[in-house]
This record gives sequence, C-alpha cells and structure tokens, in this order.
Amino acid sequence: MIEHSLDMKDGVLHLYPKDALDTDDFAELSQVVDPYVLEPGGLNGMIIEADAFPGWDTFGAMAAHFRFVKDHHRAIRKIAVVTDSPIGGALEHLASHFVSAKIRHFPMNDRNAAKSWVTSPA
Repeated sequence: MIEHSLDMKDGVLHLYPKDALDTDDFAELSQVVDPYVLEPGGLNGMIIEADAFPGWDTFGAMAAHFRFVKDHHRAIRKIAVVTDSPIGGALEHLASHFVSAKIRHFPMNDRNAAKSWVTSPA
C-alpha cells in the first residue's frame, strides 16, 4: 500500500509506502499522475518517504512497479528518497542507471531539504 499526495502548487508527488506494494497502488498512482504530467510545468519531482522498502505482494505488483517507472521516469525531473534505511544510498546510485530523473537520498530528519531540492530549478 502506498499513501500519496500531490502538491499541485509545487508540482511534487509525495509517496509513503506502508505495506507490501500491490498492482492497484500503481494503477491509482497513474490515475493521479498521468493528467498532471500533461499540464504546463508538469511534475517537478517526487518524494518517497519510507522507513524501509516494504517489497511487493506479488510478482505482478513488481511488474506493475517497473512499468510505472518506465512509463513516467521521463516526466519527473527529480526524485528524493527520504529514509534512514541503507537501501536509500544504494537506490540513489542503482536507479540513476535506469531513469532519467535525478535521484538523491536524504535522511529522515532532512525532509525539508528534500523538498527544497526537488522544487529547486537546478
């Protein structure tokens, strides 16, 4: 399950993975994101905030996740990963090989810095 909110003023999608991700999570995210990325200015970025990566509930959910990334990574300029989990730093380096967005890891106590970075023009 992914809780989410879309800050339309700043063009930032906030994601809060809570439990194992399922296919419905990505269908719902697509319904929220797809119309917005077509707007002038689009989506500045995404902030993913999680204590740890919750995994997927099925192989189909993993495939839906990869499809969502493939379909949307060019429409998002920056992705901030806010976590104290060691996977945060690894994700920053690994994912940068597969997506066009800039990715940066922030510790949980730097949520404000993450939003500032995502919304900055550079």
